[in-house]
Amino acid sequence: MADLHGKKVAIIVNNYFEEAELAQPKAALEQAGAQVDIIAPEGDEVQGMKHDTDKSKTFKVDHHFDEVNLSDYDAMVIPGGTVNADKLRTVPEALTAIKTFMASNKPLAVICHGPWTLISAGIARGKRLTSFFTLKDDMRNAGADWVDEEVVIDGNLITSRNPDDLPAFNNALISMLATT
Repeated sequence: MADLHGKKVAIIVNNYFEEAELAQPKAALEQAGAQVDIIAPEGDEVQGMKHDTDKSKTFKVDHHFDEVNLSDYDAMVIPGGTVNADKLRTVPEALTAIKTFMASNKPLAVICHGPWTLISAGIARGKRLTSFFTLKDDMRNAGADWVDEEVVIDGNLITSRNPDDLPAFNNALISMLATT
C-alpha cells in the first residue's frame, strides 16, 4: 500500500451525504497515513444517510470553509448523496474550492451524486466522467462525456458511480495521491 504520510486530504460535505462514500475513503486514506479533514459550510457535525432514506452516523466537522485555505490540501473528496450534493452545489466557497482543485492538478475524487457539484462549478464540460446513473442526462447536458464505468480518471479528476465502486475509487485516489 502507498505511504501517504505528510499528505492532507479535504472531504467537503454538507448534510445528508451517503455515509459509506465519506467513511470508506476517509478510513482508506487514514490507513495509508494521510491526514483527512471534514470541511463543511457550518455546524459541528454532519449527518450521514444510508441510501437517501435512513439517517446513519454523524461525523465531526474539522473545519468550516471560511476557516481553512483549501489550497493547503493535497487532494479533495466529494461524497455523494442526493441532498448533500444538491446543497453543496449552492455553497460558493465549495464551488471555488472545486474549481481551484481542478486548476491545480491536485486529485479531485467525486462519487455518486457528487458530480452535480462539477456542473455548478462549471468544470464538467469536456470531462470524461461517471456518476450515479440518474445524473447521466445532467452530465451530458453540461457537456461531459458520461460513461458507465466503475471508476473513470480524466487528468486529476476521479469519478465513480455508487458505493459498490468504493474499492476501485479508493485505490485510484490513493494511487494518484501517492504520485503527486
